[in-house]
Amino acid sequence: MRSQKSKLNNSKRNGGARPVAASLPKISAKAIGKRGFAEATLITEWDRVVGLRLARVSQPEKLVFPSGQRKNGTLHIRVQGGVATELQHLEPLVVEQINSHFGYGAVGKLRLSHSPLRQIPPHPKHRRRTPDSKQRAVLAVNLDEVEDDELREALERLGAAMISNGGEIKKS
Repeated sequence: MRSQKSKLNNSKRNGGARPVAASLPKISAKAIGKRGFAEATLITEWDRVVGLRLARVSQPEKLVFPSGQRKNGTLHIRVQGGVATELQHLEPLVVEQINSHFGYGAVGKLRLSHSPLRQIPPHPKHRRRTPDSKQRAVLAVNLDEVEDDELREALERLGAAMISNGGEIKKS
């Protein structure tokens, strides 16, 4: 009986092989936590949170909470060029997007600083391909029967985005 218990305990402790990606948030949490980021995903998924256009010209620096709280923090963001004015106007929308990413009111306001952005190597998933003429022709053939112009244009944009992300459009 004792050997069965020890085997059971060992299997629970070891759990077998785990992907490195599963351990990464736990490993990086301490280093990123020093910068005020309870959630590393705000840095690693900045482009998903604010969109590619804003992510290209801004970077989150640190998140500072009021003493003893974990909500209504101030997010410090590096911005380049004249985007600071635009980001000031978009602040309520950006704060809402960030808070929906976290799932609670983590950020109350933004503080922008004009600084050069740190060089971050592009993520391989974000390399965009533009559809070639053959792919656009296949897309057009597939959408020929769609009568509503707005719907056809929306589906065409969706198909082009799918191709840009490495997808493939096949003849139907």
